[in-house]
Amino acid sequence: MEEKLLNVSSSPHVRDNSSTKSIMRDVVIALIPTTLVGIYNFGARALLVILTTCVTCVLAEYIWQRCMKQPVTTGDFSALLTGLLLALNLPATLPLWMCILGGAFAIIIAKQMFGGLGQNFMNPALAGRCFLMLSFSGAMTSFVINKGNVIWGGAQAIDGISGATPLMQVKEIAEQTSTGTLPDFLKMFLGTTGGTIGETSAAAILIGAIYLLMRKVIDWRIPVVYIATFAVFNLIYATAACDGNMNFYPIVYELCGGGLMLGAFFMATDYVTSPITTKGKIVFGILLGLLTGLFRFCGESAEGVSFAIIIGNLCVPLIERFTIPKAFGKEGKLE
Repeated sequence: MEEKLLNVSSSPHVRDNSSTKSIMRDVVIALIPTTLVGIYNFGARALLVILTTCVTCVLAEYIWQRCMKQPVTTGDFSALLTGLLLALNLPATLPLWMCILGGAFAIIIAKQMFGGLGQNFMNPALAGRCFLMLSFSGAMTSFVINKGNVIWGGAQAIDGISGATPLMQVKEIAEQTSTGTLPDFLKMFLGTTGGTIGETSAAAILIGAIYLLMRKVIDWRIPVVYIATFAVFNLIYATAACDGNMNFYPIVYELCGGGLMLGAFFMATDYVTSPITTKGKIVFGILLGLLTGLFRFCGESAEGVSFAIIIGNLCVPLIERFTIPKAFGKEGKLE
């Protein structure tokens, strides 16, 4: 009788059809609704900013890898995704040379100089945005309200008015440093307001987020815990501040304004710069919610998502060190 042997290969034994290319492609697809709303809202100039950052990121990665004699990985959509995310975090009026500078910084400094995809310690797109924010704060906080066909030079808007974002308006009215009416919540939800190209429409972002969740590209824990923690922080802070020194408004303004939704679903969930352990994801989400609340309510700016996620990225190794599950039987206690 012929004896049949069972061949067992080394771990890992779980196989999946997912690849870096398919995952990045799914995220790009999920960002299409947000991108289209941004182009509709801010006109052709928004499209030009998006094309500029995407082309810059892909070219920067290609040139770097060719010069360093590394395998060219521009076909995995990671550089394209970085450029798209960076563009969605920029105002449509930003000069194109700044867009190029931000894209080059994101790919070369924040990604390739640390070893490329999988080795970067912070989200490259957010690194590029924070670099531009610190270097050119005036240009990065110049927004156009309502649909404006911005001229190709980038300094002037047609059929649009410059002004504070709805989130800044809410902050100023709440702190009683400004008078006026609150922005229309429906416009904030749909995205026909001022802000960066991709942060204005909570509806479009949620459509993309649902797609990613259905495709199981992202885990629900980080964005849900992040948003829930921020909501609790908002309620506690508002309750403590409602002593005559501050007005209180529904939390939906804070949730739908600014980059919270975009950051929670598309940047905080980055595979490379977020924890892989279940407990770590929860701790990470709590940390991001607390940091965003501190930056928004205790700082001068009405935003804070980008810096919160960057700081959270730096804490990921420490979070994983204390949340990694123990191997079965390790450090077990004898009864």
